[in-house]
Amino acid sequence: MATTSTTGSTLLQPLSNAVQLPIDQVNFVVCQVFALLAAIWFRTYLHSSKTSSFIRHVVATLLGLYLALFCFGWYALHFLVQSGISYCIMIIIGVENMHKYCFVFALGYLTVCQITRVYIFDYGQYSADFSGPMMIITQKITSLACEIHDGMFRKDEELTPSQRGLAVRRMPSLLEYLSYNCNFMGILAGPLCSYKDYITFIEGRSYHVTQSGEHGKEEIQYEKTEPSPNMAVIQKLLVCGLSLLFHLTVSKTLPVEYNIDEHFQATASWPTKVIYLYVSLLAARPKYYFAWTLADAINNAAGFGFRGYDKNGAARWDLISNLRIQQIEMSTSFKMFLDNWNIQTALWLKRVCYERTSSSPTIQTFILSAIWHGVYPGYYLTFLTGVVMTLAARAVRNNFRHHFIEPPQLKLLYDVITWIATQIAISYTVVPFVLLSIKPSFMFYSSWYYSLHSAGILVLLLLPVKKTQRGKNTHENVQLSRSKKFDERGNSLGQNSFSTTNNVCNQNQELASRHSSLKQ
Repeated sequence: MATTSTTGSTLLQPLSNAVQLPIDQVNFVVCQVFALLAAIWFRTYLHSSKTSSFIRHVVATLLGLYLALFCFGWYALHFLVQSGISYCIMIIIGVENMHKYCFVFALGYLTVCQITRVYIFDYGQYSADFSGPMMIITQKITSLACEIHDGMFRKDEELTPSQRGLAVRRMPSLLEYLSYNCNFMGILAGPLCSYKDYITFIEGRSYHVTQSGEHGKEEIQYEKTEPSPNMAVIQKLLVCGLSLLFHLTVSKTLPVEYNIDEHFQATASWPTKVIYLYVSLLAARPKYYFAWTLADAINNAAGFGFRGYDKNGAARWDLISNLRIQQIEMSTSFKMFLDNWNIQTALWLKRVCYERTSSSPTIQTFILSAIWHGVYPGYYLTFLTGVVMTLAARAVRNNFRHHFIEPPQLKLLYDVITWIATQIAISYTVVPFVLLSIKPSFMFYSSWYYSLHSAGILVLLLLPVKKTQRGKNTHENVQLSRSKKFDERGNSLGQNSFSTTNNVCNQNQELASRHSSLKQ
């Protein structure tokens, strides 16, 4: 019997008992299914062409708060308290420094909630909890504060192209702010989106296309036929179904905890240990695939997530997608894995921390990532190990890859070897993230004799590392050149250009640079 307690509604307890799953997980899945149906209704009956943006904001917010109450009970008040106080800070402090105060308050409030939940209430309960949505709201609060600071205080020439495109030029109303933070499409599982993209969606400007006039001196806006998200939603729901099926069947038979089982460690051969490590961590990923892909499908079903058209004229619905499963599973480097895992969080780290720090941006970004994720010691062990693994992988790549480009057979051999090495290293790195606690994490690493830690440090000591001093000016020049190149291409294709982040090039541009430094 699934008897775990919940802070939310117990209405679905019979269903929880029937499927042998904790009630909070059942509440989460049912609420997300409800959100999917609500998204279809929202797009059909509250389309921007049929009703005002005010009504859309009100309905999106009220539905979001209802789902939060159903899942988390009165703990959902934390969402309103965090958002409300942050809004007051923005109004009172002013645009010059509000991004700093909002950052400290939102992250501090999240950390206090995480500490009380983990160390006072339910240590080790790795299930749905109210701090999960607060992590997304914290991202939104800090992102928007920085975007308002950029748009209303800083000069345009001081901004990178990405910052210029995301900059918010007016203070949002309280309703707009709450709608952005607590709308039903993203309150339970996100993902993070930019404020400008969200407002553009609510106001129905997602399909406005800009073209130059006859003499290239004026811009003409017209509305293009709205593409249907149905196919994208169906495809993502199929991925959700397969991920959920895999999680409920295979994942339970391959627990990560078995890696530290004394009998297994004493009797299994090294090849068996390596294979089980990889397979058990592979089996742990589908629950993330399910949650993030379902969240993406919900937004798409409401009409949000359109990112222009590709070179073949096909609509792209991946504006706020949080992962690319094929690239994750076929990664041949740490960077490739990180570039395709939890994409929106990596972009957030880059935008609010890495681009805005003048000293040791990599270290400060790593610290922010660790604090934001939570207070379990296993998270910090994973991030520290990830630093060593990423730097070592970069050193190996810089020193050896150019020798294996030609012929194609040699390149294929290199890709196979680096795929195996990457998958083992990733699995080795994230075991503490799953185990959570210090003792079992050290039990695992000691059973492997800290072999990959030692190998990584040895690589860094023996191989020359190219010091890429990426100063701010150099970074911005690279972004400017890329931006111009992609803008020209976008204009020639007549792509959708309702906002900078909806230009097909923009997210690719950010992905190309962010994880050379991020050690998430």
